[in-house]
Amino acid sequence: MGRVGNVTTPRLTLAEVEAIAREAHAGQTDKAGRPYAEHLAAVADGVRARGGSEEQIAAAWLHDAVEDGALSRRWLDGAALPQPVKDMVLAVTKQDGEDLPAYTARILATPGALLVKESDLAHNADPARLAVLEAATRTRLTAKYAQVRELLSLTDGEPPVERRNQANPSSR
Repeated sequence: MGRVGNVTTPRLTLAEVEAIAREAHAGQTDKAGRPYAEHLAAVADGVRARGGSEEQIAAAWLHDAVEDGALSRRWLDGAALPQPVKDMVLAVTKQDGEDLPAYTARILATPGALLVKESDLAHNADPARLAVLEAATRTRLTAKYAQVRELLSLTDGEPPVERRNQANPSSR
């Protein structure tokens, strides 16, 4: 439950967040032409598999909603969601004209957001997804995802539990 003024309002459940995200992105496809909801589900599943909290899973479902214009910032501000979910969604929402160092610094500064972005990057960089793209697009995106991973200090040699703890302070 959350409080709005003197009124207690119920929080959206994870199932409700998923339904909202699926509806908001209905009809949208990813760069490979697949239904966008598949990407959202993969990111949420990736957060869950990496030991993420329910708040992080909710943020994963909504991670592209504001950036893509599927849901407005005003909707997010008024949604019956815990503030950490809203903060994570906004942290992973790239702003127009924003450079990657500023973007990644915001992710690193927001508790829980790193795990959401790590899962997003893992799905975006999946070789099977990239393989269906044109060579120039595949090359551009592969370089971009590698640069973001580097700026976020997401290296393959780091034990997953350390990444999870960095991204999910409540698991420390």
